[in-house]
Amino acid sequence: MATLPSQADAVIIGLGGIVGASVAHHLIEQGWTNLVGLETSAIPSDIGSTAHASDFCFMTSHDRLACYTTTYSQRFYEALGHYHKVGGLEIARIGDEARLAELQRKVASGKAFGTRARMVDADEAVEHFPLLARDQVLGAMWDPDAGLVVPRSQQVAGELVERAVAGGHLSAFAETPALDIDVRDSRVYGVETSKGYVATSRVIITSGIWGPIPAAMGGAALPLMPVEHPLMFFGPFETFAGTGKEIGYPLLRDQGNSAYMRDTGDPTSTEGGQLEWGYYESHEPRLVDPRAILERDQARLSPSMRDLELDQVAEAFERAIELAPVLGELGWDEKHSFNGLLSVTSDGGSLVGESPETRGLWLCEAVWVKDGPGMGKVLADWLTHGRPELDPCGIDIARFYPVQKTPHHVLGRCREIARKIYDPPVHPREPFESGRDLRRGPFWPREQALGGYFMEAAGWERAHGYAANETRLAAYLERVPERPAEWDARHFWRVSNAEHLALSDDVGMINLSHFAIFDIAGHDAEALLERLSVARVGGNTPAGKGVYTHFLDAFGGVHSDLTIVRLAADAWRIICGGDTGHRDLMWIRHRAEEWDLTRWHLADRSDGLATLGLWGPNARHTLQALTDDPEGLDDARFPFATAREIRVQGLPVWAFRISYVGEQGWELYVPFSYGLALWDLLFDAGVIPVGIETYASSRRLEKSLRLQNADLLSDYNLVEAGLARPRVKDVPFHGKAAYLEQRDRAQQPATLCTLVMEEHHDAAGTPRFPVGQSPLLDLDSGEVPVDALGRRSYVTSIAYGPSLGRNIALAYLPPEHAREGRTLRLEYFAEHYPMRVTAVGYRALYDPEGERARG
Repeated sequence: MATLPSQADAVIIGLGGIVGASVAHHLIEQGWTNLVGLETSAIPSDIGSTAHASDFCFMTSHDRLACYTTTYSQRFYEALGHYHKVGGLEIARIGDEARLAELQRKVASGKAFGTRARMVDADEAVEHFPLLARDQVLGAMWDPDAGLVVPRSQQVAGELVERAVAGGHLSAFAETPALDIDVRDSRVYGVETSKGYVATSRVIITSGIWGPIPAAMGGAALPLMPVEHPLMFFGPFETFAGTGKEIGYPLLRDQGNSAYMRDTGDPTSTEGGQLEWGYYESHEPRLVDPRAILERDQARLSPSMRDLELDQVAEAFERAIELAPVLGELGWDEKHSFNGLLSVTSDGGSLVGESPETRGLWLCEAVWVKDGPGMGKVLADWLTHGRPELDPCGIDIARFYPVQKTPHHVLGRCREIARKIYDPPVHPREPFESGRDLRRGPFWPREQALGGYFMEAAGWERAHGYAANETRLAAYLERVPERPAEWDARHFWRVSNAEHLALSDDVGMINLSHFAIFDIAGHDAEALLERLSVARVGGNTPAGKGVYTHFLDAFGGVHSDLTIVRLAADAWRIICGGDTGHRDLMWIRHRAEEWDLTRWHLADRSDGLATLGLWGPNARHTLQALTDDPEGLDDARFPFATAREIRVQGLPVWAFRISYVGEQGWELYVPFSYGLALWDLLFDAGVIPVGIETYASSRRLEKSLRLQNADLLSDYNLVEAGLARPRVKDVPFHGKAAYLEQRDRAQQPATLCTLVMEEHHDAAGTPRFPVGQSPLLDLDSGEVPVDALGRRSYVTSIAYGPSLGRNIALAYLPPEHAREGRTLRLEYFAEHYPMRVTAVGYRALYDPEGERARG
């Protein structure tokens, strides 16, 4: 029996599944030589989700990173000889036009993110999958690269571990649970096991449905819950007898019924001679506390395979027989049917990266078999090089604020995610129903009284528009086009565009209390912020000066987009978007620790300072009428991009003269206790409440302003984004070497451009207002432009700009397409719309010289 090493460079908890094995493989591939892997069961695991997984891989989703990890995994399995590329169908049934439209949208996402999915008619669908009832099929999506991991992903996991052990770089220990993680001063020091203690500075949790348990040992909360997933087997099915195949027909998804189906090939193969039918409960999914999962000696089949109850599937199975009548003709293998447990998270994304609570505690959780090797590579790249190839913002565990990882919140959100695994199609602006009213600024009662149309971001309730303005701004509302296509109008309120127009004519106020605000002070504060920031924020920067800046990673990729205001000689205020704030906070703390900068302190002001944006041509006049020092607001005495304390009828307000909406005005910061008083003063003075839609979407696009995690990503650089500063500061900063190299390039691989839609009516004459990310196509070839680094062109942001009367988009384009006047096509629900490049790099379409904001 192998002896547990006393020390390791990293310990993997949960080695026996496809994720843990893939992490080990990719770390070794990147040069790691001293790994320890622990597994509670056998290796490969015989109790986890990998052991019972259906093992199929569809390539296409609406998520860029997921398409990357899936296509990588498919190639990885294929290179090992463990992939059968049979293709896959996703069906829309007769009468389900909404599902057909969703498949068209998914084909577009495939083009945007690099898969080969295409639409097929009912005849071709039946040709691919003869078990279908032709009269039930409206149309389908065909994914030619979809297929099955053969004979099992469980076997692949075992082979990866065997290879790693044979190479001498991994010590693997089956039947060896982690009993505790040694954490001191919020840092990992080692792992206690049933076979002894191993010292390490890194623990990687890949424990799947049990993940929250070892995470808690390490002091971290994991917003994940297992959910039951019915799997039924029918047979005998002998169509492929004698072929030796693990699967004969393509994979089939019947997502409108929240189900899928596949055959298991030759009766002599691993699980052969049957039809497998799986279902995701879309009404009352059965979530399971990880601590309530049975032990091996208690389970009939396996801890992750729970007994099935027929009432879970009765209605859906009847519909399945309508689509594939053979299911009703075969016998049900009750003995081997079960509820498989799989992981869902509170926002549907995987949980990867270093835990915010504990340094050295890394996670790779909630990962499907189709993504296992790809996510293993993502984590290995992150650990080895400091970042993956693609921006991990959507999977980074640091994206969650602590309040979003509390048990009640996690339960509600995981239940919602579980309901929508397959059906209904999830809208790009889809709001959550649970976990609402979690964070409300002081203005919320007034917004509610005005009929605020609330959505949520980072736990904050944000009004996108106000019902009361539908009467007050009726004249403006007449100038706002209707959105007859329901998808375009869903979770959008026309009054938002009326508010947008009114603000530009007069003055409006926007609740910005979702901002993440961090005050940093102390001896090392200047050194820390200078080393983090591309722009000069210390040195001779005067107190009261605000600086728009970025934090880069070591490769020059854009990690953070924020504003820093100097408060005093040794004090600064950092203002971040609510969605990105927690990741930015972790970035600051981790870099400070790495650079041994300890003499500084941070005060999180996010829940204590409320913010109102006061903007419009009459903003100064309105505020002067209320402030104790009206002349102090004159342009000469209160220049653009400066901040200071003022009094508004005695209320203490920190006013920052800046504008994200292209109009004159201020962000007004006030302690929560004074918030309602400030709102009431401005409202009584005639200021129009304006929803966040104007700020975050319509006017942002009219001003061509970039959004972190959408338009700004770590796999693009500042020069490509059009945000390189005129000069490079002469002091060191993180990513400077890469940034200098990028600036010196004769030509950038891509440039972020602004485009306008020249014609927005579809073939039926319906005006369209696209939402979400869509591919751009070359006018001649019909293909998506691809830059020299292999990055594909798609719309990163799009919105209707009511001041310009156009749909406006941002997209990265390679040099041959990044030319003003160049026309491309946008694909949206299988139709094409002309998009003209109007700006290469940063240039606003509305008030391009910025005179209105600085006036």
